[in-house]
Amino acid sequence: MRFSEAATVRLGSPEAANRRTIYKYIHPGGIQSCQLVMGFTQLETGAVWNTMPPHTHARRMEVYMYFDLPENARVFHFMGRPDETRHLVVSNRQAVISPSWSIHCGAGTGAYAFCWGMGGENQAFEDMDAVRMEQLR
Repeated sequence: MRFSEAATVRLGSPEAANRRTIYKYIHPGGIQSCQLVMGFTQLETGAVWNTMPPHTHARRMEVYMYFDLPENARVFHFMGRPDETRHLVVSNRQAVISPSWSIHCGAGTGAYAFCWGMGGENQAFEDMDAVRMEQLR
């Protein structure tokens, strides 16, 4: 599949350091699956945050595989309940499994990309529960 055939969404802003493009491949309008949604996200130069403020997916889990990180770069992947967050320090080509109750967000030491997959009860990309910044601890 060429990029032009994938569903793409540009999100974020340079002011919030989160300008990124989401490429969706396995989704209701693309490659069909009964429970899987999959694609990848590419952060632009100068962007470090992905999905801030964070969110959860009460009805499905999410997996991330980070790539295009230089050897001396890292991504801080935040997870856990909103009021009890933890972080993982992730290098190039490392993966994280995030349960449905866990927040989804990350920040890198520079621009990066990641492949993501969600599995669960539905394929609605927008089916997420926003977490307010004041909820984070």
